[in-house]
Amino acid sequence: MKKTYVLIDYENIQPADMKALDHEAFHVIVFVGANQTKVNFEVAEAIQRMGERAAYIKIAGNGNNALDFHIAFYIGELAAKEPEAIFRIVSKDTGFDPLIQHLKHRKISAGRVKGFGDLMSAKVAPGNPDSDRVSIVAAKLAQMGASKPRTIKTLASTINALCQKTLSDIEVQDIISELTRKGIVVISESKVAYVMPE
Repeated sequence: MKKTYVLIDYENIQPADMKALDHEAFHVIVFVGANQTKVNFEVAEAIQRMGERAAYIKIAGNGNNALDFHIAFYIGELAAKEPEAIFRIVSKDTGFDPLIQHLKHRKISAGRVKGFGDLMSAKVAPGNPDSDRVSIVAAKLAQMGASKPRTIKTLASTINALCQKTLSDIEVQDIISELTRKGIVVISESKVAYVMPE
């Protein structure tokens, strides 16, 4: 599994249990609001157990979306250093979605989840790493000739069908991002083109 940064909007979501993130691929940053004075024991215990793979960031000031801007800054900083990493924001705040779309446009694997249940469904299935999955999908698309999907929506549906409908939305988006990064798929607004023999 690729290195995955999990950025938690602790003002928006206070997880009761973070044991699911106790995996060497996960690097967790908990963003705490300026006025938040407590973090629950389970979160503190999990962060401590993760050692250097986890950290708190308490934002310095107040204001509309102050914490959101901190998360956006850190994703930008980390993505500049590690463009191959995966980024997941844990928040119910849909205000992050335009940022995520921009990151995907820049070929950075990013997504927002509302809870750890959604995050864990995005993990790679055992014995089928991302690179294998992407290669399989690329080969199947090449076999489709002129009948390849021509919109992002139909491409996502096709990828999920090729994988027996076992993928989460995030996994499908990660495959599309990787196909784009490899130059196999070219996305223009909602339309899709391919750079492969018909």
